[in-house]
Amino acid sequence: MTDSTFHQSTLSPISTTQIDRVRRLVWKIAIATVLLMAVGSATRVANAGLACPDWPLCYGQLVPTQQMNLQVFLEWFHRLDASLIGMMTIALCGLSWRQRQQLPKWLPIASVFALGAIVFQGVLGGLTVTELLRFDIVTAHLGTALLFLGILVAIGCALTSYRGTGTAGKLRWVGAIAAILVYLQCLLGGLVASRWALHQCFGNQQLCTVMNGHILGVVPPTLAVLILSVWVWRSSALNPLLRRWSTIAASLVALQILLGTATFYLHLQVEPLTVAHHTVGAALFGSLVAFTTFAFRISMSNQQ
Repeated sequence: MTDSTFHQSTLSPISTTQIDRVRRLVWKIAIATVLLMAVGSATRVANAGLACPDWPLCYGQLVPTQQMNLQVFLEWFHRLDASLIGMMTIALCGLSWRQRQQLPKWLPIASVFALGAIVFQGVLGGLTVTELLRFDIVTAHLGTALLFLGILVAIGCALTSYRGTGTAGKLRWVGAIAAILVYLQCLLGGLVASRWALHQCFGNQQLCTVMNGHILGVVPPTLAVLILSVWVWRSSALNPLLRRWSTIAASLVALQILLGTATFYLHLQVEPLTVAHHTVGAALFGSLVAFTTFAFRISMSNQQ
């Protein structure tokens, strides 16, 4: 019995409708989160992290029309997107608990984890302003955003039906390791960005260890994704869905290396490249979480 058949045979039409509703909401939040991270990166690149000197308002207003310029807009829009994501996550949590009899038993608990992550993210967002962009808080802010994105992607993939048969083998563990390594590398990248290590190293030979650590840190996650891709390519009985996600992850790794190289040699002078580098890193992490989630589902389905 395939996973999709299992869902169709055990869920009533009402519960299937509820699952579809929750799944659509989860993916909307995930897309908004990627956008939030892109805007956050643009805010940092534009040196606009303190463009709104107070928090949670901006110049004591919901919309600072008189002070509005590009920097203020970026910081204000970043907060607006974060607020919308917070409200949607509250709605997700409320819907999951209210309809818990018609939804998978794990979903309400997972929604609580998502809500806890976004609340903590909001606290860190406030501290980045009140603590004047302290690098450890800024890095934790990024790490929590990635964790929140990972939770959403895992929930979304767990609620998504798939077609086809095939195995997953031990690839679920390879995918999990690759996702963890990419997450750690993103944290290193966040540390480089929050401490302006690239500028410091090029300018006065300071913080070069931080920058070089991020450069050398590319190797483990790249090897992990390469091993995953080769393993998938050599596995003839693998579920086609895993092949697609593996291809996406491998493509994103190649693109990320190109963006990182260009960013380094151009000394961060092309700001869209820097923003794209950060955003693709988040997308890569999300794709590996998706691969791992589906791999675990397929393995569990084959054991039934």
